[in-house]
Amino acid sequence: MSDTHAVIVISSHVIRGSVGNRAAVFALETMGLPVWALPTVIMPWHPGHGPSTRVVIPEDQFEKIIEDLIRAPWLPEVKAVLTGYFGHAAQPRLVARLISALKAKNPDLLYVCDPVMGDKGGLYVPEATAEAIRENLIPLASLATPNRYELAWMAGADLDSNTAIMDAALSLGPAKMLVTSAVPMMAGGTGNLYLSGKHALLAEHRLIDNAPNGLGDLLSAVFLARLLSGMDEERALQLATASVFEVLARTAKRGGDELTLETDAASLSTPMAMVQLRHLMHPSRTGRR
Repeated sequence: MSDTHAVIVISSHVIRGSVGNRAAVFALETMGLPVWALPTVIMPWHPGHGPSTRVVIPEDQFEKIIEDLIRAPWLPEVKAVLTGYFGHAAQPRLVARLISALKAKNPDLLYVCDPVMGDKGGLYVPEATAEAIRENLIPLASLATPNRYELAWMAGADLDSNTAIMDAALSLGPAKMLVTSAVPMMAGGTGNLYLSGKHALLAEHRLIDNAPNGLGDLLSAVFLARLLSGMDEERALQLATASVFEVLARTAKRGGDELTLETDAASLSTPMAMVQLRHLMHPSRTGRR
């Protein structure tokens, strides 16, 4: 793929592990896309492994980097932006400035917002940071990729069914949303629910307990790469879900505590795992919206 399809990825950087930018950049580059990578915070490892030093780019320095990017002569190369974890509340507001500048130059820019803010246990970023993502970035997103718990927090609703998930997705605003940890229809499974103007799709696979971190980062990147290749949404969802499940299953078989992306790179481009794909009733066809 040519350098005119570059992706800017803005998220955390860990020295050891495969989360945040480490997962997304590897996946995008493996799938043939040039990447501009901007770290929001630098850590030795994922916080789930225990306390460590946390280096956050100061607001004034981060703002200067954003302004540099806005003025960059290579900006026409950028066809997509993917954002994930933020180190403080000012960062989403500054990134919104970059997204707006890019959209002014290229209305077809694909912006994927992965609102990394929480999980089953609640928010793991300060509420001000979560609010900044919801208020500044979600309205600009072409596609949002929250997990079910992040969507529930942003929509202020309990999401105990896929119908509730779809209603919350429509209420939040982005034209397209891919929700991970959706309510499975198969026993012992988990699913990714994709909602767009045309589709309501549920991609399911077997649930693997005690999964390493980084699955959401990886899914967002692989799905984005598939979309940028021109693949239709249904096939892109199926293959992206298969890739992530295959990497997870192989990592779990080895007993790894981090996704083994370097060993399983082939799973990103040519996954062999089976994924159950179901067409759900789109909310716009039920009279609720």
